[in-house]
Amino acid sequence: MNQNSTTAERPVLIVPFVWIGDFVRCHSVVRLLKAQNPARPVDIVASSLCAPLADYMPGVRRAIVADLPRRRLGLKLQLDLARRLRQGGYGQALVMSRKWKAALAPFLAGVARRTGFWGEVRIGLLNDLRQGEKKLPRMIDQMGALALPKGAALPPDWPLPELKVPADELQAWLTARGLAGAARPIVTLSPGAVGAGKAWPPEHYAALAKALAEDGGSVWVLGGPGETAIAQAIATAGGPRVRDLTSNDLRNAILALAAADVSVTNDSGLMHVSAAIGTPTVAIFGPTSPWHWKPLNPVSAILEPPGDQLARQRARLEGNDAVSHRRTADVAVDTVLAAVRQTLTQAR
Repeated sequence: MNQNSTTAERPVLIVPFVWIGDFVRCHSVVRLLKAQNPARPVDIVASSLCAPLADYMPGVRRAIVADLPRRRLGLKLQLDLARRLRQGGYGQALVMSRKWKAALAPFLAGVARRTGFWGEVRIGLLNDLRQGEKKLPRMIDQMGALALPKGAALPPDWPLPELKVPADELQAWLTARGLAGAARPIVTLSPGAVGAGKAWPPEHYAALAKALAEDGGSVWVLGGPGETAIAQAIATAGGPRVRDLTSNDLRNAILALAAADVSVTNDSGLMHVSAAIGTPTVAIFGPTSPWHWKPLNPVSAILEPPGDQLARQRARLEGNDAVSHRRTADVAVDTVLAAVRQTLTQAR
């Protein structure tokens, strides 16, 4: 590396949040950075869970995999990550999380410019401190602001996240899994969700799977090991056209979503994956606000419990507090089934 190169020309590192949906949102920041300087390499720190996403994100040079603990400092792992970051010669690190420990490895690595919000009083760890985080209600606004000059106005629209799956890789995966001849349409169901009350009930998913299978297509149930028992119950209820494709490798879900004609999902990480791939997505919301948490990418339908229009209007200003009483169970199976069928009709 040329020692005379300026900080702005050296690679930039993104230190994202650990959740799948927020990791997908970070691709908007990648695209913003590449628009500012197309030649500047962009790397991203990733957990083992999220790392496969980086392989499908245009503009990301590489993922630096680090499984840092969530509830303790993990100093040994922080030191190891700092050692690897030091080798990258980064000119800037964008630290998305407001946690103190999120800024530790970039500091220990000697990254020249360390940008982030004030958060947990990170004086010294960060040398490009930003304020006003709480005035930015959406996660994307908070993340994107860090990639702009201090005090710059936010753009009216952010670049949309993109996940691009090569056709040959998808075909190889379908063949290896015995899915290449699956009946169309293919509808994926993602019953998992992080957070109380966000998951549509498993029995609703089972009823939906049965109805869709009777329509003559294929139904694939996606998720991690924590959703395997639910997926197996859904597959049993739905019959032979319903497959449990849960896995401990997120790549399987990414490829399944790329193959699907429609994705049905809770407010979850796979909702953001599906939308960023461009698969028509039917998203079910309950105690969370779609305005704050829906994908930036277009989705085919956002389904919420009926009624309570005032709460929906307040949610834009107040966030989840205005809708935290809502139950995803109140979104009827027939409502979701109708949305899937309409989406398939429009796609045809």
